[in-house]
Amino acid sequence: MAKTILIVDDSPSVRQMVKQTLTGAGYQVLEAGDGEQALSALDHARPDAILTDQNMPRMDGLSFIRSYRARPDARGVPIVFLSTETRDDLRQAAKAAGALGWMTKPFDQTQLLTVVKRMVGA
Repeated sequence: MAKTILIVDDSPSVRQMVKQTLTGAGYQVLEAGDGEQALSALDHARPDAILTDQNMPRMDGLSFIRSYRARPDARGVPIVFLSTETRDDLRQAAKAAGALGWMTKPFDQTQLLTVVKRMVGA
């Protein structure tokens, strides 16, 4: 059974590129345009991993992770930031909130697939 990855990013072009890369490698992909949409999607699905942007309207990545990690069903779901942000304080805040790691945009497809494989153990 294919692993499911949730992509949370306000940029449709970034979501599309990540989706194409992951579906091409055999993953199923769910999409959300911000943290609020992601939380709503997570009411109905449990992905194997989550990739989230930081800077988004309505709910940013850190707020999303904090809200999601407060749920019992969030346990064991790895989350990695995929962001243009490079500030160390944000990286530390992300780790404290429950993120596994941080990838800086732009990134290449090989790097993305390597990170996702590590996240889901496949």
